[in-house]
Amino acid sequence: MTVIPELNAMSEELTSLRRWFHSHPELGFEEFQTADRVAAELGSYGVKVHRGFGRTGVVGTLQGIEGKRSIGLRADMDALPMQELNMFSHRSKHPGKMHACGHDGHMVMLLGAAKYLSQHRDFKGTVVFIFSPAEENGSGAKVMVDDGLFESFPVDAVFGLHNWPGMPTNTFGVRKGAILAGSADFDIRVIGTGAHAAMPHNANDPLLTAAHIVTAVQGIITRNKNPLDPAVLTVAKFHSGEARNVIPDEAEIAGTVRALTDETLDFVASRIQAVAENVAIAHGCKAEFKVKRCPVTINTLDEADFAASVMQEMFGVAAVDDDTEPSMGTEDFSYILRARPGAFSFLGAGDGSHRQSGHGSGPCLLHNTSYDFNDALLPVGATYWVELTRKWLSPLA
Repeated sequence: MTVIPELNAMSEELTSLRRWFHSHPELGFEEFQTADRVAAELGSYGVKVHRGFGRTGVVGTLQGIEGKRSIGLRADMDALPMQELNMFSHRSKHPGKMHACGHDGHMVMLLGAAKYLSQHRDFKGTVVFIFSPAEENGSGAKVMVDDGLFESFPVDAVFGLHNWPGMPTNTFGVRKGAILAGSADFDIRVIGTGAHAAMPHNANDPLLTAAHIVTAVQGIITRNKNPLDPAVLTVAKFHSGEARNVIPDEAEIAGTVRALTDETLDFVASRIQAVAENVAIAHGCKAEFKVKRCPVTINTLDEADFAASVMQEMFGVAAVDDDTEPSMGTEDFSYILRARPGAFSFLGAGDGSHRQSGHGSGPCLLHNTSYDFNDALLPVGATYWVELTRKWLSPLA
């Protein structure tokens, strides 16, 4: 493995900055303090700072040797609405908010690269550092794109990187085509008629109806969808009623669909709506259906190959899986890849043994209350960003 020595020497500085972000988490489109710190860091490096994209997004631009070629590098900024169980000194200072997905580390890897590149402008063209808000609600990158991100900064390609617990540290994963699923997050409101629990014949029971809907929609995956086409359907929320002796008037169901093609995602979502509405009718109720989609993250072929070649040159062929297994997780980087060619990759984060004493009892997995980013990855990820930039913006290109 070859990490740039100057970035290795910055490890303590990068770790301190990462832990500051970890202890000051902010939710999507509320990243005001986070964005101010990112902008201040970039400005101190001599990177030109641009605000106003995606509400709280931050963009930095750095010009190397004169050239027309450009590259975009993206990190996400937001935290999750979770109560952190870790008790070490850099735990969240904001109750009910936590960096449980590593966005704190993603920001710092990119800031480390920005600092190094600002001191070594031996590349031909422009680097665009994209700090994106509200990834967790699946829309921050879309808002940045809609705000004219690539009209203002028309990069030739854009790249993303995400830490990946469970993969060995200092290994990478990338693939051509779909690397992360698209999502269809759905809400179903079942409207019935309430009654006394002892007089159920006077009711059209929305709770019973909703229970049938929860069971029935699973048949979409097992009986309607082609079994060779991956998809996941999870109902994760069910609420109805307040008293044990009252049949309620309404019930609420919420869940998510994940699939590796937009067509399958749309098909399953449409079937959920049809099943819910018709099961409700059969029970004398009504179902209202709402869905919010995030598209599949699809790497373009040449850019995925390029990313893999840079990883292999840096860390060796054995450290890079260039046909890594796709994940059913989602990423709003998908919207960026609909606007520009590029590639999203994984950086192995290990098994959690890096965590200090005082961590929670849960596993060190994404979206877990005991998660903490592996700080040993900071110079590794920063080195990847630097070498990716140098190769893409080579003076010989």
